[in-house]
Amino acid sequence: MKLLNAFKESRSHMRVSHLILAILCWGLATPVFASDAGLDLTQSGVGYAALIIFFLAYCLVMGEEYLQLRKSKPVLLAAGIIWLMIGFAYQQQGQIEVAKQALEHNLLEYSELLLFLLVAMTYISAMEERRLFDSLQAWMVSKGFNFRTLFWLTGFLSFVISPIADNLTTALLMCAVVMKVGGDNLKFINIACINIVVAANAGGAFSPFGDITTLMVWQTGLVSFVEFTNLFIPSLVNYIIPAVIMSFFVPKTKPDCANEKVELKRGAKRIVALFILTIATAVSFHALVHFPPVIGMMMGLGYLQFFGFYLRKTLPRSLEKKKAVALANKDETALKRLGSVVPFDVFKRVSHAEWDTLLFFYGVVMCVGGLSLLGYLGMVSDVMYNQWDPVWANVMVGILSAIVDNIPVMFAVLTMQPELSLGNWLLVTLTAGVGGSMLSIGSAAGVALMGAAHGKYTFFGHLKWMPVIALGYAASILCHLWLNADLF
Repeated sequence: MKLLNAFKESRSHMRVSHLILAILCWGLATPVFASDAGLDLTQSGVGYAALIIFFLAYCLVMGEEYLQLRKSKPVLLAAGIIWLMIGFAYQQQGQIEVAKQALEHNLLEYSELLLFLLVAMTYISAMEERRLFDSLQAWMVSKGFNFRTLFWLTGFLSFVISPIADNLTTALLMCAVVMKVGGDNLKFINIACINIVVAANAGGAFSPFGDITTLMVWQTGLVSFVEFTNLFIPSLVNYIIPAVIMSFFVPKTKPDCANEKVELKRGAKRIVALFILTIATAVSFHALVHFPPVIGMMMGLGYLQFFGFYLRKTLPRSLEKKKAVALANKDETALKRLGSVVPFDVFKRVSHAEWDTLLFFYGVVMCVGGLSLLGYLGMVSDVMYNQWDPVWANVMVGILSAIVDNIPVMFAVLTMQPELSLGNWLLVTLTAGVGGSMLSIGSAAGVALMGAAHGKYTFFGHLKWMPVIALGYAASILCHLWLNADLF
């Protein structure tokens, strides 16, 4: 029986490999044409095959929740196949150096963002290990707030924390609080999670550190660090309008939950200070010497490594002092806790980064970069930014972000490099950041919360409130057009 199952599984894999091989052969067999600007592959088999592969990969990405297939896998495979076809096509025409230069450019784009995000995720993981987020969660639970107050508190904290800690981490933190206090109240958990997603995405839209999309815009130098603050009020409007309407449907009753005392680990507050110093260092590198911000972030990782070294070296002395206090107070719980303390390890924090997200981002960058070299993004850019009004084009980018995910949409816009005013670059940053809130699958925060609150926060539960969220989306755009009219 096992042999039969293995045979069936191998046949299934063979079918997939045959399908991929068939697409490759079809794509490479179709002739391509050379032009003065390079190869025109938009109407060739290679181009059509690349579009099909990317479409199939993204269908698998959007079905992540139901297929239980990590989103990085299909885009990694698609990126490899697309660039393999491009390589063969360019080699046949004797222009392989053009393809190599494009490939290296995309790899450089990704490596800068990878290292930047890796440092930020390492700091967040270190704060989590030092129990900083557990302490915040315990504080909110211990205050005995009612459901409506918790709705506003988790939403407000999501909006405030996400510009620093990124929208994904913030949403997961606040979701943990909601799950703990919500208990079996499915209605409260669902509406509170929707509020958290909207708030986290809105908060992340006015900071380079709040979302991958804003980070991409900042790193390209299109919008300076200070200029992002022009989006603060539009982002706030995007959060406040849906939150006010939804709050009327949240009961004022108090949840039943036990209080928990959480003690911060040694160095927690100092790690927060080092993270703020790291952000300042990254901004300084970008503003003073015009180097990529990632150089400052990597220097900030050095701060954390030296502090980790200090924590390890001083750990025995610290444990002796705490043990003496615990013995004097006859605190058995404290003694047991001290016996399980392990030294702080920076590289262990690095391993806890969201590697699926980082690898997914690689696949997206390489796929979109390949489609750009094929010429498709130039065609789309010509339609959206030359034939349409740029404002309406940027509004459409936000709507697409709700369906596809804002990362590939924003990377595609940056790859197109349309001629836009500062006001329009800020507008597309805003729409790509907050547009994903309209559907639960439109942002990393929404997808993550569907997993963290499985069965309680759902796609259709979020969809029911889409008109209200869309109202906030429209209001934030109008607010930006009014307040920042001089930037257009």
